[in-house]
This record gives sequence, structure tokens and C-alpha cells, in this order.
Amino acid sequence: MSDNGNAVWPGRPYPLGATWDGEGVNFALFSEHAEKVELCLYDTDGKQTACIPIQWQTDLVWHCFLPDVRPGQLYGYRVYGPYEPAKGMRFNPHKLLLDPYAKAYDGNLNWDDSHFAYQIGNGDADLSFDTRDNAAYMLKCKVTDPAFPWGDDRPLHTPWHDTIIYELHVKGYTKLHQQIPEGLRGTYAGLSTEPVIEHLQRLGITAVELMPVHAFINDRHLIEKGLQNYWGYNSIGFFAPDARYLAVGDVTEFKTMVKRLHSAGIEVILDVVYNHTAEGNHMGPTLSFRGIDNAAYYRLSPEDPRYYFDVTGCGNTLNMNHPRVLQLIMDSLRYWVLEMHVDGFRFDLAAALARELHEVNRLGAFFDILHQDPLLSQVKLIAEPWDLGEGGYQVGNFPVGWTEWNGKYRDTVRAYWKGDGGQIGELGYRLTGSSDLYEGDGRKPYASINFITAHDGFTLHDLVSYNQKHNEANGEDNKDGTDDNRSWNCGAEGPTEDVAVNRLRAQQKRNFLATLFLSQGVPMVLGGDEMGRTQQGNNNTYCQDNELSWVNWALKPEDEALLKFATDLIALRKQHPVFRRRYFFQGRRIKGVGIKDIVWLNPNGKEMTDEEWGQDHARCLGVFLAGEGLEEHDQRGRRLIDDNFLLLLNAHHDRIPFTLPRLRPADAWEVVFDTYEPLPDELQRSGVYVAEQAYPLAGRSMAVLKQVAIPPG
Repeated sequence: MSDNGNAVWPGRPYPLGATWDGEGVNFALFSEHAEKVELCLYDTDGKQTACIPIQWQTDLVWHCFLPDVRPGQLYGYRVYGPYEPAKGMRFNPHKLLLDPYAKAYDGNLNWDDSHFAYQIGNGDADLSFDTRDNAAYMLKCKVTDPAFPWGDDRPLHTPWHDTIIYELHVKGYTKLHQQIPEGLRGTYAGLSTEPVIEHLQRLGITAVELMPVHAFINDRHLIEKGLQNYWGYNSIGFFAPDARYLAVGDVTEFKTMVKRLHSAGIEVILDVVYNHTAEGNHMGPTLSFRGIDNAAYYRLSPEDPRYYFDVTGCGNTLNMNHPRVLQLIMDSLRYWVLEMHVDGFRFDLAAALARELHEVNRLGAFFDILHQDPLLSQVKLIAEPWDLGEGGYQVGNFPVGWTEWNGKYRDTVRAYWKGDGGQIGELGYRLTGSSDLYEGDGRKPYASINFITAHDGFTLHDLVSYNQKHNEANGEDNKDGTDDNRSWNCGAEGPTEDVAVNRLRAQQKRNFLATLFLSQGVPMVLGGDEMGRTQQGNNNTYCQDNELSWVNWALKPEDEALLKFATDLIALRKQHPVFRRRYFFQGRRIKGVGIKDIVWLNPNGKEMTDEEWGQDHARCLGVFLAGEGLEEHDQRGRRLIDDNFLLLLNAHHDRIPFTLPRLRPADAWEVVFDTYEPLPDELQRSGVYVAEQAYPLAGRSMAVLKQVAIPPG
């Protein structure tokens, strides 16, 4: 048959979305409750060229094949059915809808009242019905050609224990980089330029974690205030890379970025938002899922399906109980792995994905499917292990095969270096991979993604420069963002010329970085923290698409010094497997060595007692790490043997003489580094201390020493 001059064939119900097969394009759209579906075609000027009623439906999938359509074609859908919000039905064919499986979008969403299925201002609110057409203000889906010269690109499969994650924002990371061609700054192409790759390689990063790149929507209320949804946690399409970050308007740019990063030995992890969409609550716009099949795609309130069951704080929650929604997410994940070659995912508010009814079920359908999937079970899976619903804080409760953002690590390390009492016992767990959270169910230290800062909150520089948040620029009277920052300004709020304050801040930053990179588990650093990035005290820059959030690459001498320190720390971690163990410490004696694999020491150089662990005033401890008896093997089965190290931590404001332990007759200790003093030329300072000698451990400092033989004479 034909319609408006277009040949139309039945096509197939699978794959969903718009699929170019070299001869034409197959269109397939799932809607369980629709009564009629139209496929609308548009030219590059946004003019509708055809509106095709889809005549074929198989297993609740509406489908057709257009043999004359080619990649680049713009399209959208109109879906007919009942508009009965009280029953969870919100069909409105006057609204052009985005294909949930679209691989690319064209144009921009221009906010207009016509995007809402109800009449804004009507006394019946969302129970009213709006007949205005929104197509002129709507972005359009675009058919893509999947062909790309991947060559010999393959997954890197960097082992978890060797992984170092670097969280960044695609635009903000390169927007101010003067060595990148201006037209490429702030784009996928910019992220894969030589200056960026050289920086990441120099630092020693093994994986970049990109803040959301799935197509997202700028919230209307932000636009009206002159702001933007900068972070991107407002997804509308789970297959399309957001066009804001395209330099040339072609999704192959994303593939090129991945290929170049892989060539540099750097994996690509995506921060993905499958828990909710940009359509918001019952008063939100009708852009895609809501108009295609509201009752199927979203969790509705069992008491009143007019409203949404919201555990995300964003107005709605995707319905993970529906098999087609599960399929949508799984198809999206597979697409990014197979077609885009990404190496893993960080799941925003992952606890929401586990909710089968009201409770979080760690063996929910989503996790069962992922666990058995031969492709996705082999990529890196990271959970943000909480949501906003009851029982939503699930740190330590995700299944084997998952790693987790360890919020307890962040909170403990911040509180300890701030100087809070009663942290020693908790710190012991966090330094050693959080065995209290992960060992009981068979997971390993690398289940813990250790971080001190992330996009959500203070940067590292601001953590040591502000006691309170300063979010006035967000236009919410400084009420947004958390008040629980566990930060300390070191004696002055914000920028200061006080030499002593600035010296202490630099020292605290070194303390945090040294703790992070020498803890067991997987370290994650916030992009720019290694060179003193600041957000001027704003701990919630979700709407700040400007220099407040962008990384400043014009480094001052103190920034260069911090970068050198971070670089040397990562190199130290990579050189010594004792800092990145694959198995938890056992605290037992090592055969043939006569020492334990880990020993906790008090400042007297003696093993800590149970009573000392609970002392509220204790702020100083030592950790002996035995590299001689790792009982671990490399990729070829060879036993790993490393040096023995001593970590000394002192969060007290005064110097504490720390007696160095004698663990064997000829012990001596060589200083690897000490955070107390800035060392512009080299990380290591000269100095060998014999066992039972007191090491002058400065206040608010951390020292690392290596066990050596007593030098002759």
C-alpha cells in the first residue's frame, strides 16, 4: 500500500524503534492500550511531509516498513486512545511524541503550553483536554545509519582492582580548554582531543565516567529563570546521545570519542538515568512515554492512578514491573555496549530499579535479567545505591557482580579529616575495602567505589574552603543542596590571602587524595579535583551551565603542585598491588614471614586494643600493610610479592610522635611521602627511620613509609 506517495509495507515488530537495513526503514512502537497510531514524517525545515496510519500490530507492537525512507529522515508519532487520567490513561493525538527507541534527535524542544495534554490554567487541571498541536515546538526523531569503522576496537576489560575512575561532564570538562580548537570545546569530539587524552594518561586514569549523555530536556522552570539543566538527569531518550554535545551533529562523533579513548587505554562508563523521565508528575508535559502508554511505562499510585508512585523526587518512576519497560532498558544497555562500545554504566538512584512493589528487592527482575545476560553481565555495573523512597538507602545490599558508590566511605573520610571524634573504628573499615558491607555476600573490596567528592556536592577545593553551601546563583534562596557537607574551611570562609589557611587547605587536599588512592577498593576522583577546581561554594550546580561549573584549565602554581601530587599518588598505587588487593585482609599471620597481612597500630607503635578502637578522642592511627604475603597472583598465575608499607594518619591539630613498629629484627622505615609539607620537586623526601624511633607526625597530616633493611653503619 502507499500513503501520501510513500510506499508502506507491513514490516516487523522487532526491533523496536526506527531501523535502517540498507533497503529501507522499519518502524516499530510498543503501546498496549493505544487504539490508533500514526507515523509522521518531517523535512529538515520541520514541515510535515506525511502522516501514515500504521495498519499492522503484532503483540501490542505497531509496525510498518517504508522502503523509500533513508537515514536522516525526521519523524515522530501520534497515538490515539482514551484520555482518562483518573484511570491512568493520558492519550492525546494532538501531541507529537518522541520514539522511546530513537537513536538521534534533531532540533530543540521549545517550551510552549501546547506540550501539555491538558489546558494550563483550566480549573480541572490535568483532567481537562488540550487540542493544540505541539509539532512546531517539538524536537524530532532522526533515523540513523549504524555503520562505523570500528576497526580492531575491543573492550578493554580493565580489572576492577586496577581501575581508577574519573567522573566528568562532557561539556564542562573541555569548554574552557584553550588548547582545544574552539569549535570542539564542550563536545564529544573535544573530549577525545590530544590535550585531554594526554592529561588523563599523565594522571593515570583508566576509566572516565560521563555524567548523563542520554538525550535530556531542559526544565521549563529553569529556562524561565535563565538557567539550564546542566547535569542532565532528566532523560527523555535512552538510545540517543544528547545533541548539545555534538560538534558536527552526527552521532558517529560519540563513537569516534569512544574509539580514541580506548586507543589510549581508557574505558568509557556512562551515568544512566533509567529510574524516571523528563515528563515529571501528573502536571508535566506529554512528550513521549506518557502519550504512548502512560499506564504501561510508569508506576502509578495503586490508590489513585491519576498520580504517580514517585521514589525519585522527579515526579515519576519507570514501571520496572512491566516486561516491555524492562525490555526497553535492557535494549538500551545492549545498544550502548554493542553499537557504541561503552564499557559500563553507573545507575542513578539504582534502588528505584529494584522496587517491585514498595520495598527494595535486591533480587528483583532487573537484577536477575542483568545477572544472566551474557553481554551485560561482563561490563562494569555501578549502583548509586539509594533513592528517595522508604528504605531506599541500600549501601552494601546490591548483588554479586555489582559495585556501589560507597556513601559511607565519603562521609567517614570527610568526618575524620575534619577532625570529628569517634571515627577511628569506622575509618578502619573504609580504608580496607568496607568488609562490613561487602564481605558477607561473597563480594570483594572492589565492590566499593570509594569517593570523597562527586558532581553532587562540594568539589575537593570547596570541601576545605567552606563551612556552608553558597547556592545563591541557583535562585532558590540557598535552600537547595545538602546541608550535611562535613566540610571545614580551615579558618576562613571562601577565598583568602591568609598564608596559613591556604597552606592548611593544600595539606587537607593532599590528605584526602592520599587516603582515597591508598584505600582498598576502587577510587573515583571528580574531574578537576586534582588541580584545585572550585565552584565558589556551590554544592548543587545542576543548573549552572557556565564558568561556575566548567573546569578552569588556567592553573596556578599551587594547582600544578596538587596535580603532580595526585599523579604520583596514582603511580604509587599502580606500582604496588598491596594498595589494590583483590581480597579482603584476614588479619592472620603469613606463613614463612611471621607477620600479619595487616596490623593496626596506636601512636606507641603497639597493636591497637579493642578499647582503643572505641575511644572518642582518638584521631591518630597507623596501618601496616604486608606486601610480602599478598597470597594473590597476576594474570599468568604468578604469585605477587610487594613491599611492606606503613600508613600513619593524624587528624589531630597537634604533632604526635609516632613510634615506628619493630615487626622483625632488622626493621627500618623509609619515608615515601608526607602530606605535611609541599614538595614541588619530588614526592619522596630523604629520610630513613629505624624501628622503635619516633616519627614526628605533624598535625592534620598523613605519612607513608616503606619497610627497608637497616642501612649499613
